[in-house]
Amino acid sequence: MAATLADVFSWKSFAELLQNGYDNLQLPSSDNTSLFLDFIVYHATSDPLIFAIRASLLFAFICWFQSMATGTHSWVDRLWSIVPVLYTVHYSVRDMLYWPKGEPFDYTPRVYIATVLILAWGARLTYNFYRKGGYAFDSEDYRWPYLGSKIPSGIWFFFNVFFICLFQNLLLVAITAPVYTAWRTTFVETTPLNWIDAVATLLFIGGLALETIADEQQWAFQEAKRKAIAKKEVLTGDYKRGFFTQGLFKYSRHPNFFGELTIWWSVYLFSIASGYPTYVAWINPSIVGVANLTLLFQGSTWLTEYLTFKKYPTYKLYKKTTSRLIPLPAGTSLDELERKSQ
Repeated sequence: MAATLADVFSWKSFAELLQNGYDNLQLPSSDNTSLFLDFIVYHATSDPLIFAIRASLLFAFICWFQSMATGTHSWVDRLWSIVPVLYTVHYSVRDMLYWPKGEPFDYTPRVYIATVLILAWGARLTYNFYRKGGYAFDSEDYRWPYLGSKIPSGIWFFFNVFFICLFQNLLLVAITAPVYTAWRTTFVETTPLNWIDAVATLLFIGGLALETIADEQQWAFQEAKRKAIAKKEVLTGDYKRGFFTQGLFKYSRHPNFFGELTIWWSVYLFSIASGYPTYVAWINPSIVGVANLTLLFQGSTWLTEYLTFKKYPTYKLYKKTTSRLIPLPAGTSLDELERKSQ
């Protein structure tokens, strides 16, 4: 365990923690008569982050196995809103399980605040994914078949193993690492809640509200479009174009993506708050997860827009008038741009 806050936020200390976890990657031994007890001992003596990483490797294997068995590649998508919640709850309750009986428990408000917020995020996103049919057995993100058709099968196999299954599952651990860092600092110095916690909480709530409203608006539009097509009604405006440009989507082409990134950058702030004011580490190892998530969103947004433009040519005009991610003042309406282009 780290001796000082500087050790907690040290890149070298973090690397040594991961190296030690890698060196002791083997499964707990058992004589088959005390398997459950051996697992409890294994869990109690493992660092929480290392335990979460090991769990993510198991999830990665399951996702790979399912992708090979079914030929679909959205198994990580089914875990996306669930396993970060599990990891965060694990950081929060693990100590309660093994705390000496009769001794007062050292509560860590910062960790519990982050946990409650992430629970709310997970519940909402899981519901949104469910109502779109994401948990149907044959459901698959439309981008995976497209990439699979463009990448040679030999390369696609390794892409599936290392990027879709392994990288993304490790990423789901990494984005929760700030909560682990906040937990880890309590063994060195319990810093009181401060203004950084307040900013992190407000940003999280703001990002969650933005993402929720955007998803609701998109859902309502897609449902209305589906019903209009089923009734063979004359389509006009966005229904004719095929994509939504009103509400929050007047100010950002992907306000839900921006809300998601806001959420996880705010979670990162909790790691900074956990050392404040004794040791202020604005950039610490916990940033790796959200930094990689931000890069992933850049690539996925580019691919999403490329495929949308191929399907809906008018999307090119939408790109001219509306910000990509960050909500900005709305530009010229598409109706007016279309009139000018005719």
